[in-house]
Amino acid sequence: MEVIAARELNYLNIYLDIIFLIFLGLIFIFTKRYQALIFGLIGGALYFIVDYGIFYLALGTRAVTGANIFWFLLWLSMSYGFTNFSWIWLWLDRDKHSLEWSLLIITGWMATAFLGQNFGSNFSAISISRGTSTYHGVMAAILFIGYAILAVQNIKAGKKIHNIPWILGIGLLVQFAWEFVLLISGIRHAGFAPILINSLIETNLGLPFIYLIHRSVTNKYNEDLTAKV
Repeated sequence: MEVIAARELNYLNIYLDIIFLIFLGLIFIFTKRYQALIFGLIGGALYFIVDYGIFYLALGTRAVTGANIFWFLLWLSMSYGFTNFSWIWLWLDRDKHSLEWSLLIITGWMATAFLGQNFGSNFSAISISRGTSTYHGVMAAILFIGYAILAVQNIKAGKKIHNIPWILGIGLLVQFAWEFVLLISGIRHAGFAPILINSLIETNLGLPFIYLIHRSVTNKYNEDLTAKV
């Protein structure tokens, strides 16, 4: 099934979002959440490789009107890649301030989206779209593989060594939150189909693997990158 994920925004959205990303990064530094910061930057780079390298160059499913494609997709990838991956990392940390981090990120998304839509009429408009029919099947297969690994390990152990509902909840929440903000702010116009399908498949497909990476890293290092004794 083809689901077209399309957005319409303006350059004020971008400028405000960059300010928010810098603000969030500085908070990570001041609170010594270095692992979350680094993983967020890695996530942004990964999103860019997928969005520009695969969706745009290889598959031709990504279209951008009104902006330089390379630089726009670099911003877009770093924006949601950085916030999504750092937020996921903090949830996997079971950070005692998970609620505060969640409110900070969600309200930051809302502020940049609504301010840009309300006051950006004098800024150039940008339209983007992305088809999904050529790769959602592959994504669903990766989703199955990741959760199958965790499920089989739980079954073999005879006990719950991985909290799968908690991992699944993080995977669904993170994508749904920013997709919902895009919808209610008027940036996304395609209704609930992209929200539901993208939330189930896209970010969520990586959660089992991110969880395993997180467990491996945090077994050796603290959040401030000091080695565990």
